Amino acid sequence: MRFPISDSQPVTADAVSPVPRSSAPREAPPAVTAMVRLIRDTWAKSEPFIPEISQFFYGMLFTLAPATRDFFPINMEVQRGRLVRALVHIVQMVDRPDDLVPFLTQLGRDHRKFGVIPRHYEAVGTALLASLKNHLGPDWTPEVERAWAEAFTIVARAMQEAAAADVNPASWSATVLEHRRLTWDLALVRVQPEFPVPYLPGQYMSVEVPQRPRLWRYLSPANAPREDGGIEFHVRAVDGGWVSRAIVSHTQPGDVWRLGPPLGRLSVDRTDGRDVLMIAGGTGVAPLRAILDDLAQWGENPKVQLFYGGPSREDLYDLDELRALAATNPWLTVTPVVEHGEEAPGCVQGTLAEAVTQQGSWPGHRILVAGSPAMIRATVSRMLVAGSALDQIAYDPFTID
Repeated sequence: MRFPISDSQPVTADAVSPVPRSSAPREAPPAVTAMVRLIRDTWAKSEPFIPEISQFFYGMLFTLAPATRDFFPINMEVQRGRLVRALVHIVQMVDRPDDLVPFLTQLGRDHRKFGVIPRHYEAVGTALLASLKNHLGPDWTPEVERAWAEAFTIVARAMQEAAAADVNPASWSATVLEHRRLTWDLALVRVQPEFPVPYLPGQYMSVEVPQRPRLWRYLSPANAPREDGGIEFHVRAVDGGWVSRAIVSHTQPGDVWRLGPPLGRLSVDRTDGRDVLMIAGGTGVAPLRAILDDLAQWGENPKVQLFYGGPSREDLYDLDELRALAATNPWLTVTPVVEHGEEAPGCVQGTLAEAVTQQGSWPGHRILVAGSPAMIRATVSRMLVAGSALDQIAYDPFTID
């Protein structure tokens, strides 16, 4: 089992849930709560030794299941402690079934692209527990071992069941038709899959490019599904981003990408009677733009207010296209927001969180938030303080990094 590597900023355990719950969460049984408490207590003692634990973990994993080495990039320095941290974050969620089950369902489907089979899950679990035991010493009691083993079993079983139930291909090949630089660090890439990918507007998918084999990055289609199956991606090169920089600087027409299964639950229900608030930071506009592209096919839609923000006016690369869409669709209003620069005609000054909450708590709205993990955290936190209800807000954290 390999948890995804991404160029995104890290997401904390508290931000793992794909979508905030729409109803009161189920309470975990007392036994599960006690199990998670043991796991968290022992992990607090282990976390300072992540480099040593990770080194032991990979050595044990590749010994138990040599084939798993092919799941990882050649340069293991890129991986470092990400897998161990990801595993622990997910194991710690076993007392939050409303968050964990949908997340593991998608994760299990996504990992089919690696050729993961049941014995790989067993090897990962064995290597994780052995590496923790090796560093915890006398703190690794029979009760602690049982807690970790039971929690990992819950996680592995859910992922395997989801993978077994998926009838779609494990991945799709797609040929690059167009690569166009929009700015020095931003590119538009249009690909043509060999077979249509059954994604919904607002979903995202993992992508592997030939310049960075075995390094997968999550990208959101910026268009609704088309009859010809073509997909458009907007990719910004980020600091330290091996994949994003390769895509922006080196992708060429004719390159063959691999696309993983569609993931995520950002969506708009045209029939539920609610107006929609969309909040997009940077290339986070892509999944929301796909939803707008889909809505534009209908004559009647809920009212949609889109706040589109970035550090400066230059970062709002898609603003002209969005304004053109709003000009022909009266249900759509676009509000640009910039953090810096005194001269930004037609733009609201400040952060997205400030701009949105200045207009209240948006009662009765479906709220979609897309952008970097830091932007999502800041915006959602500010909205909850302003009085927005948790069950109004939806977002997809792209990764556990």
